[in-house]
Amino acid sequence: MAAARVMVSASNNVTTSLLSKGPLRKPNSFSLCFRNGPVQKRRLFTCSAIYNPQIQTKEEGQLETLDYRVFFSDNSGKKISPWHDIPLHLGDGVFNFVVEIPKESSAKMEVATDEQYTPIKQDTKKGKLRYYPYNIHWNYGLLPQTWEDPSFANSEVEGAFGDNDPVDVVEIGDSRGKIGQVLKVKPLAALAMIDEGELDWKIVAISLDDPRASLVNDVDDVEKHFPGTLTAIRDWFRDYKIPDGKPANRFALDNKPANKDYALKVIMETNESWAKLVKRSISAGELSLV
Repeated sequence: MAAARVMVSASNNVTTSLLSKGPLRKPNSFSLCFRNGPVQKRRLFTCSAIYNPQIQTKEEGQLETLDYRVFFSDNSGKKISPWHDIPLHLGDGVFNFVVEIPKESSAKMEVATDEQYTPIKQDTKKGKLRYYPYNIHWNYGLLPQTWEDPSFANSEVEGAFGDNDPVDVVEIGDSRGKIGQVLKVKPLAALAMIDEGELDWKIVAISLDDPRASLVNDVDDVEKHFPGTLTAIRDWFRDYKIPDGKPANRFALDNKPANKDYALKVIMETNESWAKLVKRSISAGELSLV
């Protein structure tokens, strides 16, 4: 039996919320809830963060093997899903971000959306572990409680349909994250990647713990304080499949990063899609809702 070990996530700032009736807030200040029951329509309530429990991660199996999994649990030891049960919004334009792939690594780690409790595992193709052809230079992962609906054609992005996954985040801070780490981030920009015809949003964000976080609040600030980074991110995701003989990915929205307000719009819309998914208003197919 593979050895298992428990490690406390480096971030202890994942919040839960209680439901409280009230008016819908503006997009940059609405709150979402730690899922502990049937999902209600978002316009019927708002939420307020009340405490910061520890989130624990438990590794099972050996890294870079088919058996490797990182499971999540709350401070009572109960298993939770990093996709469904970690809240998205922390208030004041700050969001939770789950690291799947630490910067300067190449193993293609991802939340297993079709497995119970959606642990992080290494992606496979034809039974073999997948790797990027070169290291990714930023922390990469997902926004919990978001979903790119594969039945929705986005008229603003060439009518492309969602890729059936949570929204991806590229975190540009200096520190290297850990698999399963939960970071508080603020969005700065959005790239509309078209991957084999599917819309695959890339939200560019920065950890609040980064020394330069206070200096960057929108897309223009990224270019000023992290010069060349937005172009490097776009080019990396455009070209990473070429060594495998596949065509380059494309980017909509004139091949340019959209600003923070547009990124927040994307997050809102994909959170609403996730809410419909977990309410079963939309067919989940093979996706796990546990």
